[in-house]
Amino acid sequence: MSSLRPALLTDHYELTMVSAALRDGTAERRCAFEVFSRRLPAGRRYGVVAGTGRLVDLIRDFRFDADEVDFLRRTGVVDDRAAEWLAGYRFTGDVDGYAEGELFFPGSPILTVSGGFAECVVLETLVLSVLNHDSAVAAAAARMVTAARGRTLIEMGSRRAHEEAAVAAARAAYLAGFRFTSNLAAGRRYGIPTAGTAAHAFTLLHDDEKTAFASQVATLGKDTTLLVDTYDISQGIRNAIEVAGPELRAIRIDSGDLAVIAQQSRELLDSLGATETKIIVSGDLDEYAIAALAAEPVDMYGAGTAVVTGSGAPTAGLVYKLVEVDGRAVVKRSEHKATIGGRKVAVRRHKPTGTATEEIIVPQGVPDRQPNDRLLQRSFIVDGEPVVLPSLDESREHLRQCLISIPWEGLKLSGGDPAVPVTVVPAS
Repeated sequence: MSSLRPALLTDHYELTMVSAALRDGTAERRCAFEVFSRRLPAGRRYGVVAGTGRLVDLIRDFRFDADEVDFLRRTGVVDDRAAEWLAGYRFTGDVDGYAEGELFFPGSPILTVSGGFAECVVLETLVLSVLNHDSAVAAAAARMVTAARGRTLIEMGSRRAHEEAAVAAARAAYLAGFRFTSNLAAGRRYGIPTAGTAAHAFTLLHDDEKTAFASQVATLGKDTTLLVDTYDISQGIRNAIEVAGPELRAIRIDSGDLAVIAQQSRELLDSLGATETKIIVSGDLDEYAIAALAAEPVDMYGAGTAVVTGSGAPTAGLVYKLVEVDGRAVVKRSEHKATIGGRKVAVRRHKPTGTATEEIIVPQGVPDRQPNDRLLQRSFIVDGEPVVLPSLDESREHLRQCLISIPWEGLKLSGGDPAVPVTVVPAS
C-alpha cells in the first residue's frame, strides 16, 4: 500500500462543504458524482482509464485518524460537528465506472460515485489525483507501445517523478503494454517484471571500461546489458564483446543520434560475431522519437521522463461533477463548463468485425442496445464494499483489445478527431 494515507488527499474546500452540509441538513441527500473529460489533450485521439484498481483500495481505506481530526479542528478547517463526522467516516456508497484499461473520449462518464453528498464530495481530490495522473501516464505509454510496433519497452522514469507517483506511473505504463519497469517498489507491490542496467557511474568508478564490464559480467553473467556509451561507443562495443563474448545479451546506448548509432552498432556487433546481442536505446524518448526509430535495428526502448509526465499531457483533464440529487438531474450552466445532468450509462457500438464505431451515452436511462454493443460501466464498490476486480494483467489485456478495436486512424500520433465519436442521447 501507499505510504501516503488517503485521508490526507482531501482538499480544504471539500471539508468546507461537508461542514456546511452537516449544519443545514443536506449532507445525507442521495447524490451522484461523475468523472469525465470535456476534451482530450491536444493531439490525442483517445484517453485510457488507469488507476481504478489503486483507487478502490484507497477509498476502502479512507479514514481520518485522531491526529488528523484534531489538526482540522484546531486550525478551524472544520467545526465540532464536522470533526465528529470525520472521525467516524466510512464510505458506504457505490462506485461504478469504465473498466481499468478501457478507452475514453470527451464526455465519457468513466466513473460514478453515488451515496450521501458529504461522503461523496470528500473523495473528490482523491479520485481526481489518482485518475488524472494514472490515466495521463497510461495514455502516453499506450501511444509509445503503438509506436514501438511490438518491440519491448522498459519504464525508467522513477528519477523524474515524486517517489509515490513513480510507483503509480510504473503500474500505469505496464497496464499500457510496457514489459518491464526499473522501479523495484512497483515490482514488489504490483508484480511487474523489473529490469535495468548499470549507469555511467559504474564505468567511471573503475580505472577503465573493460574492468567495469568484467566486474558486471562476473557478477551477473553474460545474460546482462552493458552500457557502452560512457566514452567511445564503437570501442565500448568492442570492449563489451571482448569481455563477455558474442553471447552477451544486450548493449545499451543512451546518447547521440540513435538512428545512425543503432545502424552502426548492429553492423559492428554482427562483425564481431554477436549477432544475437540486442540493442537497447534510451535517452529522453517519447512516442515520436520511438516512431522515428521504427526502421532501425533497435530491439528495446527505455522511456523515462516522457512516460511518467504524460508526454506533454501530465493530466488527463478529468473533472468530478455533481449530476444528480435525490434522483433529480442537476446541471452546471457555466460558459464553456456546462455539464449534462443525470446519471449516465454508456455503450461502445461495434461493427460485426469488432471495429468500434461509436460511443452512446444515455442520461438517466438504459440505452437501446444493438447486437454488437458493449456496456462500459461495471461495479467497483457496492454499499461501501469493494467487489473483486480484474487483475492488472487482465486489465492490460483489456486495453490491448480496446486498441485493436478502434479504427486505425485512431492510433495515429498526429492530431485529429477522437478515434470513436460520442453521441449523447437526450433523456426521455
